[in-house]
Amino acid sequence: MEDNSPEINMSDKIRKRKRIDRMKTGLLLIMLVWVVVSILVIVSFGFRLNRLTQQMKVLRENQLVIDDYIKAESEMMDKKAEAAQKEADVSQSANKKEKEDTDVKETVPQSEELSEDTSKEEIKPPVPEGVRKVYLTFDDGPSIYTEEILDILDQYQVKATFFVIGKEDEHSVEMYKEIVARGHTLGMHSFSHKYNEIYDSMDAFIADFTSIRDYLTNITGKVPAFYRFPGGSSNQVCNTDMEEFIQYLNEQGITYFDWNVSSGDATSNTYTTQDVMDNVMMDVNKYDTSVVLMHDTSAKHATVESLPALLEQLLADGDAILPIDESTAPVQHISAKSVTQ
Repeated sequence: MEDNSPEINMSDKIRKRKRIDRMKTGLLLIMLVWVVVSILVIVSFGFRLNRLTQQMKVLRENQLVIDDYIKAESEMMDKKAEAAQKEADVSQSANKKEKEDTDVKETVPQSEELSEDTSKEEIKPPVPEGVRKVYLTFDDGPSIYTEEILDILDQYQVKATFFVIGKEDEHSVEMYKEIVARGHTLGMHSFSHKYNEIYDSMDAFIADFTSIRDYLTNITGKVPAFYRFPGGSSNQVCNTDMEEFIQYLNEQGITYFDWNVSSGDATSNTYTTQDVMDNVMMDVNKYDTSVVLMHDTSAKHATVESLPALLEQLLADGDAILPIDESTAPVQHISAKSVTQ
């Protein structure tokens, strides 16, 4: 006989309700977990996508750097090939001329030879009073652009000063000779151009100075008489008192030069030819004598590109563009005369 008592029916209903509640709770938990997991997956994919994007950006930048390097190397190889061809042509021409000179010397008395040598010395006319003097100086060369700079200077029939460092490749050796042969001043800018080594001690400075002086002397046959400190005499990287180095140069009879006009090409590789023009002309107009800081490196072609317009402007203003020599008044951030002997 079926028991349909109210107590039993109520008990069944309570159990069913509890099961339904448990099922609802379970479903809610499952949905909540699903939502949380979905959010975590989306966030994770977002982070991974962002990281992949950054990696792609880095790869693109690296590719640009590699492309620039390959381009620079290609240009350098082309320049070296041109230099090698020119060296061969010059060597052939020199051999021919040497033979002709030998034939002539055999018939010329010694007194006449001495007279001819003396006549070859260039006599520089004095700069008229009131004319501004501008000394263009190029640091850090030789480079793949040195010959281009020399050709531009020849085109405008002006001379400049090259403060060079020690480079031992064939192209650089040829450029040292070309600078002197074309009537420009060859100055010293250290051998290594490594600040932490050059300025480490007096002994280190002397060793580096002796290396660049002897190296240039052996190549060109002329002892260089002018020096420019890497970073200038007022640089902020030297741990040793700069006056000690200046005193040493004084003792060696070497005149050092800083600058009072900067082209701005040392501060950035993003400068333009107009920046060079503006920087130089703004300060040249302030002085009767200007020593202009420029650079001759493979990363400074904008400097080369600006040179014709700069020369035209200076010449149009009536300025005298000169190479540094013994008569040039030194421009020095720390006066060499102020250093006690």
